[in-house]
Amino acid sequence: QVQLVESGGGLVQAGGSLRLSCAASVSIFRFNTMGWYRQAPGKQRELVATITSGRVPYYGDSVKGRFLISRDNAKYTVFLQMSSLKPEDTAVYYCAADRLGSTDWRTWDYWGQGTQVTVSS
Repeated sequence: QVQLVESGGGLVQAGGSLRLSCAASVSIFRFNTMGWYRQAPGKQRELVATITSGRVPYYGDSVKGRFLISRDNAKYTVFLQMSSLKPEDTAVYYCAADRLGSTDWRTWDYWGQGTQVTVSS
């Protein structure tokens, strides 16, 4: 059974940084794409960033230039380095993995439990 476990969330002041980690229980080579999504209270889940098995990244418009996604295949882990954080970045951040790399997050295969990120003003 595939498990994705997020860590690294917490409370940070605006302008600060956090690094999220997503540890998979299996080799991440199994997945065409891994990524991070987030959901704030009362809002829809939105794309933060994805990275393919070929290390090609893609970022949501709201985080471009501030967030960086990377992967360590040997450690079965995907990272999200978040800088210049804003209060509007406050959300639960979910790690996800998909074998096919679908553009529709609702069809993705595996999801973590989420980690809370709170940015204070």
